[in-house]
Amino acid sequence: MHFVTAKGILSAQNGLNLYRGCQHGCIYCDARSKCYQMDHIFEDIEVKGNAISLLDAALRVKRKPCMIGTGAMSDPYMPLERKLGMTRKMLETVEKHGFGATLLTKSDEVLRDLDILTRINRRTKAVVQMTLTTWDEELCRIVEPGVCTTAHRVAALKELQTAGIPTVVWLCPILPFLNDTEENILRIVGACADAGVKGIIQFGMGLTLREGNREYFYAKLDKFFPGLKERYVRTYGYAYELPSPNERRLLRLFHETCEARGIWHDNGKIFAYLHTFEEKSEQLSLFE
Repeated sequence: MHFVTAKGILSAQNGLNLYRGCQHGCIYCDARSKCYQMDHIFEDIEVKGNAISLLDAALRVKRKPCMIGTGAMSDPYMPLERKLGMTRKMLETVEKHGFGATLLTKSDEVLRDLDILTRINRRTKAVVQMTLTTWDEELCRIVEPGVCTTAHRVAALKELQTAGIPTVVWLCPILPFLNDTEENILRIVGACADAGVKGIIQFGMGLTLREGNREYFYAKLDKFFPGLKERYVRTYGYAYELPSPNERRLLRLFHETCEARGIWHDNGKIFAYLHTFEEKSEQLSLFE
């Protein structure tokens, strides 16, 4: 890893990334794409050393509290977070100024900060977003090798539910010829329902590949699934969007199952919820 001094920290939508690059090694990661103009090796994590002071200064001058989000481009709970603790410091800063928080991760390490998330959630809203891709644990270890498997993430979702923390799941990507099955969709949606997940974000049953992440993805297919790269090239050429041949059937199954299990499955509704600041009363009722 290496440290840099950032000029700013919050995006126009009040999102931030403390790190640039990732240690999880997911074979499909879009953040590897050359369009993001990363000028260092992806695994040599860029750490924004002044991020917390920048965030503190930015929140001091905001006229109205809002939701502060992280994790869109770099997982806030990659292994180096155990040493640096910047995500925890970010949450402490958000709590200090009375803002809400939402995190997107693939890691059950988020439970380390359950105490702060609970305190934030008492005053406003703290939402944990968790990515799930495949119910097959062996496949998960291949496509997402540097992070805990789906079973551990589902266990974390259940623990968050017990603590009263609202959760949202990203069901993506769905990799053609690997996890694009009815069983995978049903198992994941069923697990989300059992864990009390509020909503599931889904952008289509497939994945996207751009220059940079396409080459990495295909190299991993050659290593772990000999012959599958050639099938991808025959089917999709070098397209950006790679929908599963089963997409229509899987999408229908997804939406019908979510509706039956009482899970939000409209992306617009879920994103509106994630971006809406809600102030709660900390006063106990007379009946508590």
